[in-house]
Amino acid sequence: MGSFIDLKSADGTVFPAYVAEPAGTPRGAVVALQEIFGVNPHIRAVADGYAEAGYLVVAPSTFHRVQAGVDLGYTEADMNAGFGLKTAVEGLPGAGVMPDIQAAIDYAARAGKVGILGFCWGGLLTWRAACTLKGLSAAVPFYGGGITAPDEVARQPKVPVMAHFGDQDHWIPLDGVEAFKKAHPEVEAHIYHANHGFNCDHRGSYDAAAAALARERTLAFLARHVG
Repeated sequence: MGSFIDLKSADGTVFPAYVAEPAGTPRGAVVALQEIFGVNPHIRAVADGYAEAGYLVVAPSTFHRVQAGVDLGYTEADMNAGFGLKTAVEGLPGAGVMPDIQAAIDYAARAGKVGILGFCWGGLLTWRAACTLKGLSAAVPFYGGGITAPDEVARQPKVPVMAHFGDQDHWIPLDGVEAFKKAHPEVEAHIYHANHGFNCDHRGSYDAAAAALARERTLAFLARHVG
């Protein structure tokens, strides 16, 4: 089990992050980026799971600039609330929430090389981090909503990237995934027979086989690039 700490962004913004420590000396670090539901039990469980694999894991609250203490479930009302918060964050001026993610990376670097992974909107932020932030060694977006939009496809990653998609994901149509793969042959992209949110065992779209395989591939990727 981890605990929350406060981190400070470059502009002085203080925000919470859930930190999960490994049992022994960290083999490296992972920044884990939330979905549109906050640093909720699922994201904290993901952080704990990668900590069990030997990594120091930092899961920053990427909603804190617009609303503190967000911890949503997966009902329709939660979905609507999460979309509203995501829209508010995406509408922030300047670099928005990216400096907070940079602060999480900088904190995580005390454990060595840093990888970043994220889910849904967090997958999109993971892609942006791979293309714009410093101090990363690898990035793994899971079903990154919006990652196949032209403005995002136009970005160029500065670190190795592995991306996970579902072929039944109506939020990320397969033709967009194929266009993304064509534009970025350097990205190790995997497509699963699964829906959006397949990694989350709190959702009806959870797919245990896809989640297990994606985790296995992610851990192997992190072992190659982070430690």
